[in-house]
Amino acid sequence: MALRCDLVIRDATIIDGSGGPGFRGDVAVEGDRIAGVGDLGAASGAREIRAEGRVLAPGFIDAHTHDDQIVLQGAACMCCKLSQGVTSVVVGNCGISLSPVRMATRPPAPLDQVCAPEWWKFGSFGEYADHLRREPPAVNALALIGHMSLRVGAMQGETQRAASDAEAEVMRRQLAESLAEGAAGFSTGLFYPPSKHAPTEEVIAIAEALRAHRGLYVTHMRDEANGVLDSIQETLRIGEAVGAPIVISHHKCAMPENHGRSRETLPMIEAAAARHPVAFDVYPYTAASTSLAAREPRPDVPVQVTNSLPHPEAAGRMLADLAAEWDVSLKEARDRLLPASGIFHNMAEEDVRRIMAHPLSMIGSDGGPLAKQPHPRLWGTFPRVLGHYVRELSLMTLETAIHKMTARPAAVFVIADRGAIRAGAFADLVLLDAATVKDRSTWEDPIQPADGILETWVNGESAYVHGQGVTGARPGRLLQRGL
Repeated sequence: MALRCDLVIRDATIIDGSGGPGFRGDVAVEGDRIAGVGDLGAASGAREIRAEGRVLAPGFIDAHTHDDQIVLQGAACMCCKLSQGVTSVVVGNCGISLSPVRMATRPPAPLDQVCAPEWWKFGSFGEYADHLRREPPAVNALALIGHMSLRVGAMQGETQRAASDAEAEVMRRQLAESLAEGAAGFSTGLFYPPSKHAPTEEVIAIAEALRAHRGLYVTHMRDEANGVLDSIQETLRIGEAVGAPIVISHHKCAMPENHGRSRETLPMIEAAAARHPVAFDVYPYTAASTSLAAREPRPDVPVQVTNSLPHPEAAGRMLADLAAEWDVSLKEARDRLLPASGIFHNMAEEDVRRIMAHPLSMIGSDGGPLAKQPHPRLWGTFPRVLGHYVRELSLMTLETAIHKMTARPAAVFVIADRGAIRAGAFADLVLLDAATVKDRSTWEDPIQPADGILETWVNGESAYVHGQGVTGARPGRLLQRGL
């Protein structure tokens, strides 16, 4: 009996996400699921596409985003992800989540650089989840609960100290309620002022809520520079204390004096992963991006402004040029721009390559969608890996890179039936040209869709077509661990 489906993609090079070699074949889609894979000559589709050997991969899972707000704002806002082939995003990273706390005034940095003041309106994770269900996103979203958000709420903004036992208990209870309502885990940003005064014991006390719900512990560590090894030890201590799988966010060795130290960090993480679940994400750039208030400016670390509330015209300018124009120090120029965000050129290419190639790595963009002149990673992360690091540099095989974008994060975050091309899996798919895929996003002109990402499907619906943009479809869903 012939198979009749909604969509059949014929003669594709299927890279199924497993890391195994690609193979030629067809994929049939019915509704939101893959109905068949292989030689489907007897099948027919309401729509049929001849891939002519181009690569068909599972939709990419962005392991680290700050898309908490833009997933609520319609399909057009998600072009930055769909145009890269991303079909699922992990939100609530670095200790920053839009729930479960309302904020009547502008939150402190870096919360204000991730979500606009008017969006801090969700008093529970359930309210955030209900919004996503009522007004579905264009991509799937898995959500974490942020320590910084909990802290600002429970401590009424007085975060320049350790939380009291009573305040920590309020946060633990809010985290437990959020996990029960569908959040996937707990994230921290111990590097940032609203959380840096939290001792390890405070984090463990709050994270204890993860145990009953088997939630993840995901962290922007306390120090990614001189104290990176101590921070890894602290991270391992927290995750192991509460029995939670660990994800180290955007692993790096920051600042010139620490370049090359991935030779030390990666063996430490690998040894820990032999006894406890540990993973990390990485983006394919030698520059970070965060609040300008996060670091003291240094002459040996070039900084580009991405956004400034009092000086919006400064977006895209170098901090050193502004300081020279204003005839002030780097610090004075930085202070004039606040509240603001920026790009910090503080990493070494050798570390980026070594971290990205490691078997424990996943790919995460860490883009800032609210920035006027964002870091290129917001639009370019995934095609940059495929074009520059795979095709041009041969750092890894195409199959390995796609595994790091699909089945690997699906396994780490326990997202069922995603990140794979097989019968019965959800039809999150991307059709791409391996010979031409390339990021077009640059430091000077970052808001650019990639070349070579031909079409992206989310839950079986076409969501993006190259040259045409987003389709307007909003087939995404709120994802839950193991569901």
